[in-house]
Amino acid sequence: MKVGAKMGKTYVEAANTLPVSDECDVLVVGGGSAGHSAAIAAARAGCEKVVLMERFGYFGGDVTGGYVLMIPALSWHKYSMVRGLQEEWFTRLDKSAPESYISPSLDEIGEKAPVKLDRWSLIHGCVTPATSSEQYLVRAPYYDPNQLKIEMDLMIQEEPNIKVLLHCWGTKPIMDNDTIKGVIYESKEGRKAIMAKIVIDATGDGDIYSQAGAPCFIHNASETRCNKTALVWRMGGVDFELFARWGQDHPEELASFRQEMNKVAGYPTFFLPTERNDVVWFNNWLPNLNCIDLEDIKYTEFTVRNSIRRLIKFCREYMPAALRNAYLLDIAPQLGSRCSRRLDGEHTITRLDFATARKFDDVIAWHSVVGMVNEGAPVELPYGCILPKKTENLLCPGRHFSADEMTIDGVSLIPQCVGTGQAAGVAAAVCVREGTTTHNVNIARVQKILCTEQDVPLPRQENTDPELVRELEEYKYGTMTKAAKKIREMAGLDW
Repeated sequence: MKVGAKMGKTYVEAANTLPVSDECDVLVVGGGSAGHSAAIAAARAGCEKVVLMERFGYFGGDVTGGYVLMIPALSWHKYSMVRGLQEEWFTRLDKSAPESYISPSLDEIGEKAPVKLDRWSLIHGCVTPATSSEQYLVRAPYYDPNQLKIEMDLMIQEEPNIKVLLHCWGTKPIMDNDTIKGVIYESKEGRKAIMAKIVIDATGDGDIYSQAGAPCFIHNASETRCNKTALVWRMGGVDFELFARWGQDHPEELASFRQEMNKVAGYPTFFLPTERNDVVWFNNWLPNLNCIDLEDIKYTEFTVRNSIRRLIKFCREYMPAALRNAYLLDIAPQLGSRCSRRLDGEHTITRLDFATARKFDDVIAWHSVVGMVNEGAPVELPYGCILPKKTENLLCPGRHFSADEMTIDGVSLIPQCVGTGQAAGVAAAVCVREGTTTHNVNIARVQKILCTEQDVPLPRQENTDPELVRELEEYKYGTMTKAAKKIREMAGLDW
């Protein structure tokens, strides 16, 4: 051992020879919504061998293990915008477990009937916000995490060219100068290596790209959602509709209830609906914490669990009509990670991109977004936002992709993770098939496969609905809001 100047003692690890457990076309590290989508998309796009590595025993990450039980903004006006693998989750659940999620249906999106607005206004995100220029129904499913966990398993098992490694943690990239060649991983079997033509870092925290030499950002703006950690838990024995109706009729009392709940918890928290009226899930926002900092992780786990009994007692006492029989149903098995590292990619997405309805030749996803500057109008996400500046044959989809510290809040949600993951899988498959690298991939081929074979709507492509384009142009892509105008003014743009 030797003593470092500032860091205390260090240990020099001896050189080691690791067994190469496998070789593959595409290696996906992380089986969350981005990685799960990347593996399936690559397999369906023709990759002969895909390896999907996941540190837990299930797929889905935050959607199944972190209990983020709502997927927002899958539609805009009457148009289904976010399809592909994201909508396939619910198409499959419609057949296998139809009671496992609730949402306005694809046939209902954009509807303005008062009776439907009244019903769905109780469920956050299923109706456009009151601040919007008009009210209509939005596709925003709330689902059971265990049913989705089963369905995600089945989706993988139906692809014979995907090999799965569960309870395996990708720890270090294998590099040849600036080109990634594989990944070292740890498991119950010890330390091993996998070699791959293309690696997809879908860890959510940039665990691989941060060690591969790809530049990245660490900190997020303090006022953002992404600057906060969470540990979600579910409470049963409630009557959510009764509570929601009471809240609509008593807005001042509801505000007081929420304020007092935060005092009881010691941090901002509140509950949201689920697919069942008798169960809610508690989201929380512990500020100025980082989900790759061990002390912050421990603080989040202990702080939230220590508060659960107090919160249930408070709900029973101060909302007896709807919450008298409340009880702890379960606690999410994994931390609700929001953001830590962010890729500094070939393109960094900014709010100015949305305020100017920027168009990208390398667009790979076209999504409505939440809480941004354009009233939820679809925005273009480019291939450059998942492509590292320096590292070759590495793609980085998911919540750690390239966006600035404010914009990451609106584009790091589940739909964008699925969308960028699916695009990364197709791009990797095209690279392998055509013998190119990730920096000179045939992006037109990637877009065509996404559009024509994998049901992903993209602008300026053959399958783009001309009526959608007409309405977007008439609506000016949502860029006439006060927020968008202010952003353009700050950038010195004349609109």
